[in-house]
Amino acid sequence: MRKIVECVPNFSEGRNKETIEAISNAIRNTKGCRLLDADSGVSTNRTVYTFVGDPESVLEGALAAARVARQKIDMRTHTGEHHRMGALDVCPFIPVAGVTMEDCVEISKTFGQRAAEELGIPIYLYEASATREYRKTLPQIREGQYEGLKQKIVKKEWKPDFGPAEFIPEWGATATGARFFLIAYNVNLLSTSNQAHRIALDLREAGRGPKDLGRLKEVKGMGWYVKDFNLSQVTVNLTNYHVTPPHVLYEEVKEKAKKLNVALVGSEIVGVIPFEAMLMAADYYIEKENLFILDEDQKIRLVIDRLGLNSVTPFLPKEKIIEYIIAEEKKEPLAGLTVREFIDEVASRSSAPGGGSVSAAMAAMGAGLGSMAAKLTLGVRKFEALDTKMRKIIPALHTASRALIPMIDADTDAFKDYVEALRLPEETEKEKQVKRVKLQAGLKKAIEVPLATMTLADAAWDAMIEAAKYANIASKSDIEVGAKAMETGIWGACKNVSINMAGITDEDYKSRTLKLSEEMKKRAEKKCRSVLRILEGRRE
Repeated sequence: MRKIVECVPNFSEGRNKETIEAISNAIRNTKGCRLLDADSGVSTNRTVYTFVGDPESVLEGALAAARVARQKIDMRTHTGEHHRMGALDVCPFIPVAGVTMEDCVEISKTFGQRAAEELGIPIYLYEASATREYRKTLPQIREGQYEGLKQKIVKKEWKPDFGPAEFIPEWGATATGARFFLIAYNVNLLSTSNQAHRIALDLREAGRGPKDLGRLKEVKGMGWYVKDFNLSQVTVNLTNYHVTPPHVLYEEVKEKAKKLNVALVGSEIVGVIPFEAMLMAADYYIEKENLFILDEDQKIRLVIDRLGLNSVTPFLPKEKIIEYIIAEEKKEPLAGLTVREFIDEVASRSSAPGGGSVSAAMAAMGAGLGSMAAKLTLGVRKFEALDTKMRKIIPALHTASRALIPMIDADTDAFKDYVEALRLPEETEKEKQVKRVKLQAGLKKAIEVPLATMTLADAAWDAMIEAAKYANIASKSDIEVGAKAMETGIWGACKNVSINMAGITDEDYKSRTLKLSEEMKKRAEKKCRSVLRILEGRRE
């Protein structure tokens, strides 16, 4: 999975367009960073930037932005409605995909240390990165604001985690840390603002006060009237969507609105949302309504419809879902070819694509044929009694077929590291040692790819056997071809594992991997025979 971190630095400048744009450019020009938004407020005199990227790139983007702020923002002349204590007031790092909260804690600490050393500024750690409980939250650290920092920072208990324990008038101080992704979410009601606020008080974690807490954890919110849209909203921040995701909030508002005889008319995501939160909603409605949906695009469409995400402004997945916004175009030079072009490439005077890529293609088509047979049975009136079985069979075959397609290109790419290692110098003993290590790593990578092909196809056998037992007998030959193609794909991948193993010096790895590969090859032979025997015994 691609590693994605979000960073949302808040700078104490919302009026000087030159400074705002300079900070934006510092982020944009950092390789690997994607600036999603720069939201400036004149009255607050503050700009909130949102950008994403891999951990290393996001760290460098935050540092680049801080350098610009150090040059261009002077807190001695700053005024604004929003609470603040520094030029870069707060700089949180947020896990989005492929990274943990612990990873983001480390990023924030590295940022704090480097920014303090390079720019000579005081840095406090907050939230998940905090070192002391009494200064864990932003309000705790920011208490007294910039104006009170001069007296506060010299106290022992308020010594910064990084940088000088002294007041830097032109900068102030900065808080950095790791926190969970915050989803800004509004549910729309045709009601009064009082009714919307009443629902918000019932649901938000703080409720109406310490003695009357709300129903949902990790929810901050209120109700208000939006004149531009002529409706009211329960407007919330979901501070941990693993605890309370948007669909849970939506369903709770729906229930409350029904009791008040208030019409609910959809909802909106303010800003962006992680792909995972959308899939959580899809899974909820699929289970609730006993639906059968496998395609990612259809799952997203289901969520957009069920949550009414188009009700106020269009919800465009490529502009609202983080992973879609920063997605790179898939590079599949082989899998993206037409069938004729792929066969021509295989038949050309070139060693690639070779048997490994062909094996992956065959296994993918084999699983695809099994999936096709089961799908052609599902929903057909005369096979209605088999719907439950088909719903259990299809996902494994569908998933295997999709997952095997990238292996076509992966197998051809597998030798790149090995070929690069062959070019390394070997003049000295140290260079020879480095080359040996790189060559072994390259060979292991070339082995792991066909092994992964085998593993993906191997996981589909039970479903293929079930398809042979119950799928429409009119698809008999399709399932037979599918089983034989899957077996041949696994056999071919096994041969690729074996031939690449010759140069491996790690005997334990060699023994373990060859055993696993041989087991899957033998299982494929046995399972394929079972499929053919079952189909031979079935009658029209």
